[in-house]
Amino acid sequence: MSDDMLREIITLIYKELLLEWKQRYAFNGLLLYVISMVVVISLAFAGQLSLQTWNILFWIMILFVAVNAVAKSFMAEQVAHLMYLYGVARPASVMIAKIIYNTVLMALIALLTLGVYIFLSQQVPADPAMMAGIVVLGSSSFAANLTLISAIAARADNSTTLLAVLSFPLTVPVLLLLIRYSRYAIEGLAVTTGVNNLWYLAGITLALAVASVLLYPFVWRE
Repeated sequence: MSDDMLREIITLIYKELLLEWKQRYAFNGLLLYVISMVVVISLAFAGQLSLQTWNILFWIMILFVAVNAVAKSFMAEQVAHLMYLYGVARPASVMIAKIIYNTVLMALIALLTLGVYIFLSQQVPADPAMMAGIVVLGSSSFAANLTLISAIAARADNSTTLLAVLSFPLTVPVLLLLIRYSRYAIEGLAVTTGVNNLWYLAGITLALAVASVLLYPFVWRE
């Protein structure tokens, strides 16, 4: 990675942070959504929530948050702004900056959700550190996956429908893997198996990120 490309990525991430700061209602809306869902689930089950159900409901919430948080990456961009980026930055720099920013945003929201979820449901994972690692890697996977889908859907007329159609076959396998792998952290199963799963998940996340960076220039040219 050249110095010019690194500067482009840093500048684009800074731009995303400034936009998020000016539009804090979007971030606050996501927090309100997840906290409301956690409170409703905790009150509805009233201490009768099994660990497996707890795990499944948590990841379903994170998936919905990811779709709402990451979908705006390109779909909320105006045409004039995209044309400006087309002239001043490389496509790889734009995609890498979007993935990094979305990963940080998703990881922050997911970790906050996990903390509130544990506090209200009184269900503490047997290995909190491993669970936190899986949450961060899962957030990265969703960010890398949905960022490219958002870029593709933004080029279509009916972008919201296309986003739903494209995201389903790509996010569901990742969601099932996250539910399966986080079970080791929640139930305190074999540590070696859990660590290996972290490596598998990290490999999947890296593959998704690399694929997004490689494929985005084709969308960029259109």
